[in-house]
Amino acid sequence: MLKTRIITAVLLLAVLLPVLFSQYFPAVAAVVTLFVAAALWEAARLFGVSAARARLAGVAGGALFVLLMLVAKPASVNSLYGVACLLWLIRYVPTLGMGLPPMQGGGNWSMALTFSFAIFACFFAILGLYLQSPLYLLSVMALVWLADIGAYFAGKAFGKRKLAPSISPGKSWEGAIGGGIAVLLLASATVLLAPANPWLADTFAVKLQARFGWAIALLLLVVIVAASIVGDLFESQLKRRAGMKDSSNLLPGHGGVLDRIDALIPVLPLAALIGFWL
Repeated sequence: MLKTRIITAVLLLAVLLPVLFSQYFPAVAAVVTLFVAAALWEAARLFGVSAARARLAGVAGGALFVLLMLVAKPASVNSLYGVACLLWLIRYVPTLGMGLPPMQGGGNWSMALTFSFAIFACFFAILGLYLQSPLYLLSVMALVWLADIGAYFAGKAFGKRKLAPSISPGKSWEGAIGGGIAVLLLASATVLLAPANPWLADTFAVKLQARFGWAIALLLLVVIVAASIVGDLFESQLKRRAGMKDSSNLLPGHGGVLDRIDALIPVLPLAALIGFWL
């Protein structure tokens, strides 16, 4: 399994990094659209949509994403980010305590539609952050990846108190705190090293600290870590309800697209919204 995960990761990086740093927006947009279609297909399956209709949802979602890219204006995109953040706060976070609606019924289909909206917002945020610069986008993603890695190792070493035992028994409060500490340390190091390394000036943490100062910057980073945990737990909850281990098997050793971006879905619109003020 580890060998498969590594091979898949290397192949993805070999394709995605050259596209990302090509500075050719149509190529980036095309790759993002493919991931949008895959993510919407997987999401439809998690909400109990039949196989044929799930495929249709993926194709239609990808086409709609392209259309919105062509007609969207900056003000409307910022509104999209804001609505997505509110959805996470008032719609998805409460489900972690109250549970999801039954698979059959209006509540499930309502949540399916709003979650599709959240996926759209995530991928629009990818494009928005990319237009700032590829490094800027990767610097935001790196915070989420580091939070996950830090949580894994801290949880293995110190984890005792379960974070959400009914949703994801392997996660602990100690792991979550360890992931947060790892993010704060990396962000602080990036800010401190930036004067001697000018290329770091175009990273999210450096811009955040320059605009808001240390206290608010660190507080916002804690919020971003918390949002990444919520995204991870919410997708775990969807998979548990649907009786699925992974959202799909598109990425051998990694599961599906949603399994790779679950923590990014709430974080990227939030980061893009914060970036509007940077």
